[in-house]
Amino acid sequence: MLWGTGGVAGYVLQRTAELHPLAVAAYRLLLGGLAVTLVLAVTGRLARVPLRGAVVRRLLAAGALLGLYQAAYFASVSLLSVSLATLVTIGSVPVFVTAGMVVLTRRRPAGRLLAALLLAVAGLVLLAGAPGLEADGWGTAAGVGAALLAGLGFAVLTLLNRTSVPGLDALGVTGLGCLVGGALLLGPAAFAGLAVPATAASWAAALYLGAVPTALAYVAYFSGLRTAPTSAAALAVILEPLTATVLGVLLLGDRLSTAGAVGALLLAAAVAVEYAAPRRRRG
Repeated sequence: MLWGTGGVAGYVLQRTAELHPLAVAAYRLLLGGLAVTLVLAVTGRLARVPLRGAVVRRLLAAGALLGLYQAAYFASVSLLSVSLATLVTIGSVPVFVTAGMVVLTRRRPAGRLLAALLLAVAGLVLLAGAPGLEADGWGTAAGVGAALLAGLGFAVLTLLNRTSVPGLDALGVTGLGCLVGGALLLGPAAFAGLAVPATAASWAAALYLGAVPTALAYVAYFSGLRTAPTSAAALAVILEPLTATVLGVLLLGDRLSTAGAVGALLLAAAVAVEYAAPRRRRG
């Protein structure tokens, strides 16, 4: 649910500081990564991270995927709306993850998971009409495409981190991975226009974006991936569009129709169906 506040904070930062989406993504990853890395340094855990071999490869891959996800997501927000960009991005993640798990494990997904996915897709279709999307040709198509690319990037990140690397815990993946991702975005962001936030509102949005929906949320998610079934963890992220939609309605003027309200209930039901299942072996 913390992630659901990220789109709103990023939107506020983008508007108040007049930043390009790449710059918003870079600030989010760099500030979030710095916050977690400082915790690692203060607690003495940073010095124990073995920066070689598998750890370096995991951090580079995680950083690249985080950069891709954030850049594509905020590009989608700028083209669509916070609510719709979040709905398409996060709604696609469980589908991509389930497809990936079928390929990796060569096992069909459980019936309960398929039922939860169907509920989630139905809920997202209904909820997607809530923000009042207006068809504007290529802009809308580009926004949806960027959201799907972001969802694919996050799904691959989830599949990558379903197994751990010795010497690298959730804090390490989050802190160092976000720093790598932010560094990779600095060049393109500088070219597009990497301005420094100049107002108190901009800095408040930037610091919140880095600390809460990035640092705290990713540490919690990567920690959960170590114990929860991968498909269940991916399905749980659909709580983000619920949060984003509510905040969009309350803070940004988005409108929630009756169909949208039904869609929200279906999303909640999808999570309940999956988590009501007896806990099984991870995968």
